[in-house]
Amino acid sequence: MRRPNLISKWNSQSLAKQFLVIGGIVSIGAMLLVGAFVTRLIEDAVTRNSAATTALYVDSVIAPLLPDMQTSQALDDTVARALDETLGQGALGNRLLSFRLWRSDGTVLYSNDKTMVGKKFPLSDELKTAFAGKMAAQFNELDDVEDKVERLAGKPLLEIYNPVLQPWSGQVVAVSEFYEIANDFQHSLRQARLHTWLAVAGFTLVFFATLSAIVLRGSRTIENQRHALSQRIDDLSALLAQNEALRERVQRASERVTALNESYLRRIGADLHDGPAQLIAYASLRLDSRTVVSASTSPVTREREVASIKASLDEAMREIRTICSGLVLPQIEAASLSEILERSVHAHRQRTGTIVELVTSSIPVCLSPSAKICIYRFVQEALNNAYRHGGGAGQRVIQRLQENCVSIEVADDGPGFSPDDVGPTSLGLAGLRERVESLGGTFEITFAAPGTTVRMTLNTEEAEQI
Repeated sequence: MRRPNLISKWNSQSLAKQFLVIGGIVSIGAMLLVGAFVTRLIEDAVTRNSAATTALYVDSVIAPLLPDMQTSQALDDTVARALDETLGQGALGNRLLSFRLWRSDGTVLYSNDKTMVGKKFPLSDELKTAFAGKMAAQFNELDDVEDKVERLAGKPLLEIYNPVLQPWSGQVVAVSEFYEIANDFQHSLRQARLHTWLAVAGFTLVFFATLSAIVLRGSRTIENQRHALSQRIDDLSALLAQNEALRERVQRASERVTALNESYLRRIGADLHDGPAQLIAYASLRLDSRTVVSASTSPVTREREVASIKASLDEAMREIRTICSGLVLPQIEAASLSEILERSVHAHRQRTGTIVELVTSSIPVCLSPSAKICIYRFVQEALNNAYRHGGGAGQRVIQRLQENCVSIEVADDGPGFSPDDVGPTSLGLAGLRERVESLGGTFEITFAAPGTTVRMTLNTEEAEQI
């Protein structure tokens, strides 16, 4: 369980943090490897160059003292004393701690340590390299068997193996091994190491810092894009949920509209049947009455009967016009919100003869034609209900604008009614609710004793696009 937690915790880190950790480890490892490699190369080069200089100087001093090494298998006492005097005083005496002259079979022909003269040792890698004709050098690596005295000296030593060549043939006839006291060389080598490590570390730091800046910038861009994408996904998810809810609401509204249309048709049929149809039927019956068709009826009686029939037909015509005026909308597409409210209120005043107070906002509001029709029908139906159930007492229409929402309120001071008396199939209120909610608005009814308030609210930005 611990490993998956660590992996998940690592994966949860930003790309910049992951790069800083992994890149830092890789950069430090690369710096150590490159630094060690470059330092080693510089140490070898400095050691080789310094040893070559010393070897050339020593060879120039001792070469004239040596006999023909190809024919001589040992050094006589004269040559040994000359070497002792040369190596024990002057510049060489101060620079060299030890000196040996080797034969190719590993025998020490000469040494300033007389106990080693004539002894035979196995050839080291450096001796083999020198007998092959190449100079060899190493610094403070006193690991050979014959280096006991040098190890006990406790000084920094530059160990040099230089081939002794026959002048006329160039053949290696012996190898001179000497140990130079290298205090200055050690200081120079330390400075070279320090400068090398500083250069490698500085370059690695600059390189890593440059890459880190690029990666940090890229990571910041990726994080910003990821955040924006996540925010957009959240917005799209919320919008999808809203669209789904709206789709369901539209579907329910469509089902309700079908039922409401049937209810409207039934109500119109009932209004025509109970009103104009009855009056026309009454007039038709009176036309067939004896009072009208009988020749014995006096002119005065017939004229009174005809006048009654005409009054019944006139009343039927008025009711038909009233029904038609409620069904046909005025030209409201180009009208403003205040003009729509004024027209609906004026039509109600003319139809009922009641007083309606109108309060509107002076701020202009842009609405779509469907929103304007919805507001007109809302005020028309709400005032009809106020007149029918409240007797037209205290009727008022109030329009408010709050932020991006327009609110229309129709209220009266009638006796009111209980919410329990309003069923879900109530034609007027159900129609108003479906109209308003189909446009994304809200519909509210507030019941009081006395008084009733019906309120609708539409978002002006949404209503402008619908």
